[in-house]
Amino acid sequence: MILAAHQLTKSVPTLDGELTILSQVSLALNKGDSLAIVGASGSGKSTLLGILAGLDVPTSGEVILAGENLSTMDEEGRARVRAESVGFVFQSFQLLPGLNALENVMMPLELHGVVDAKDKAEMYLQRVGLTHRLHHNPKQLSGGEQQRVAIARAFASEPKVLFADEPTGNLDSVTGAKVIDLLFDLNELNDTTLVLVTHEQRLAQRCQHTLQLDAGCVVSSSLASDAAVECV
Repeated sequence: MILAAHQLTKSVPTLDGELTILSQVSLALNKGDSLAIVGASGSGKSTLLGILAGLDVPTSGEVILAGENLSTMDEEGRARVRAESVGFVFQSFQLLPGLNALENVMMPLELHGVVDAKDKAEMYLQRVGLTHRLHHNPKQLSGGEQQRVAIARAFASEPKVLFADEPTGNLDSVTGAKVIDLLFDLNELNDTTLVLVTHEQRLAQRCQHTLQLDAGCVVSSSLASDAAVECV
């Protein structure tokens, strides 16, 4: 088991009382699995993704990521686990504008002390078809090219789990389809577990599993019956 969540609940105080964003969400994924988290806007998808990745903490429940219990850690501990085991791809690409494509992929590798950071960055940019764009800055790249740089950056660190939040949300349908193919090609090549938040049916259908949220509750799931808890 590479990722498991048990009875996750997330509540926040408001002027009108406590607001429950997630309620008793559980799941379990093995190495190489792919999961699409789907649901309407405001259903809790991104909150769940953030908790699973250790970017946020639940009000109750626990997350086990790569054998580590994130729920017992402070931010420093969760940051260590993210650095060792997690990659991210976001809708907005989040490339550094002052760095070219190669430097954007190299930087996190260098921060983690990877000796052959340049060679590894070039290899992954080649895998995403951007050998001819190594020295272009983000503003010189199309949206699809920027997302491919972001994917190369995420996979170059060889994460155990890759989290992607609407990875095709800012792309046209043709470019989005190419990015989807690329995500799953690299997923298969690296045996990386994928956890995706998406509104796109074609992306969700490519995943082995789907988990649908409504108002913070699991309303349907293709995961094993003992891995997802539905609530009403």
